[in-house]
Amino acid sequence: METRKRILIVDDEQINVEFFDLMLSKLGFVVEKAANGRDALEKVREFDPDLVMLDNIMPKMSGWEVTRILKNDPEYVEWRDVPIVMFSAMDDVKDKIEGFELGVDDYITKPFNFSEVLARIRSVLRNHELIDQLKKRESRIALQEQLNERLLSFVELVSDKFISLCNSSAGKPDELLEGVQSCQLEYGRLRQKIDELQEEAMKLKSREIAVTSLENELRKAYSE
Repeated sequence: METRKRILIVDDEQINVEFFDLMLSKLGFVVEKAANGRDALEKVREFDPDLVMLDNIMPKMSGWEVTRILKNDPEYVEWRDVPIVMFSAMDDVKDKIEGFELGVDDYITKPFNFSEVLARIRSVLRNHELIDQLKKRESRIALQEQLNERLLSFVELVSDKFISLCNSSAGKPDELLEGVQSCQLEYGRLRQKIDELQEEAMKLKSREIAVTSLENELRKAYSE
């Protein structure tokens, strides 16, 4: 299974695209290229990148427009959380703020310093991994809370049933049997749901890494 990070480079200046393709490929990243914003949106679907390096000023569609679509269009909801590092020839604070508000994760001003670009790529990927792990953990905790709520509801239901039966079914075995069967039916439903929740929680847990361990591993991997 491919474990290397996939980076989509989007720039209408071919020399920049080829340079980053060469350098990042040598460092072990899987690289795909696009020459404009529209092409970038198609490549996102095909390539499923872990990070997009995106020029702002391009023909057909600007980097801001691409970012707006990726972050807000329902058709691209699957890639909404893909981090974006935007290139720009401008060093205007207002422009950078607008980019951040659209959902850009980091900004790099031309001319490029490759060491700085690489450091920012690694930092953005590391932060994205940490956030992803936290989301998985939150999902598992939410599943466990659902499980606890269902167990508590079942205990309360059974308790109420038996109290009611004890008070009203003395000497009426048919009613007692009916009450027991009702509890058994409810338990069967609960057991099935518990198994589903536990299976989903185990899947999430199997993909979790302790946050401190993850950070150390990522720092080591992205500094090599």
